Amino acid sequence: MLTISIDPIAFTIGSISVRWYGIMVALAVLVVVLWMLREVRRGANLSYDTILTAALVGIPSAVIISKLLHVIDRFDFYIQNPGQIFGFEGLTIYGAILGAVLGIWIYSKFSNFQFGYFADLVAPSVILAQAVGRVGCTINGCCYGVEAPAWLPWSVVYTQPESYAPLGVALHPTQLYEIIFCLIVFGVLLRLRGHFKPDGSLFLIYLGLYSLWRVGIGFLRDGTPFLFGLHQAQLIGIIVLAIAIPLLVLKTRWVEKEASS
Repeated sequence: MLTISIDPIAFTIGSISVRWYGIMVALAVLVVVLWMLREVRRGANLSYDTILTAALVGIPSAVIISKLLHVIDRFDFYIQNPGQIFGFEGLTIYGAILGAVLGIWIYSKFSNFQFGYFADLVAPSVILAQAVGRVGCTINGCCYGVEAPAWLPWSVVYTQPESYAPLGVALHPTQLYEIIFCLIVFGVLLRLRGHFKPDGSLFLIYLGLYSLWRVGIGFLRDGTPFLFGLHQAQLIGIIVLAIAIPLLVLKTRWVEKEASS
């Protein structure tokens, strides 16, 4: 059993508390931006301006869609507390991914770069960034698991009053599960780079793997049933799988890796 006693609040500035979660999310965003800048330096067919503009478009769209999905998920609470809709609490990783994808896809329609090509380049960094973000979740106590059985040797117990997880209860460490999963998928995506056509196939593989994970891990995570007894993220995962799998089957093909990649 692991006891997590780290204070989720890293520091305070006046009346404002800065949590480790926010710091790790900011670091996760930086990971993606730096990864893409590195890809440009390595010869990717993208400009620095395109990357920075995509970031300026993707970040706010990620925040908006992430918050929207959270408000829909917790509609009963927010209808009673409408002022809290405009805060940064409750931002979800799934919503952020889908929001950023939507924003950058729309931007690509008005720019001169191919979204599928961009998506394949960014896919490994996104899953790596998710692992970084889940470190923040682990400290924060959010996205926690259901109560663990007594025989589970790697359960976690939160003791900090500022934690969002229930205190003194042995829980499934679902955040740690996801960190491990994300790092494995990161390695898989790196291994598969350049082996699939058309452009966008690697990103579809990433979406499929992560969606399958979210459907499964949802049974071990605490949450409010959204529809059919499933959490919102599980339903989104099923929808994404219903789109991604047929596209992969019908369009994706294995090719020999290009010598320049």
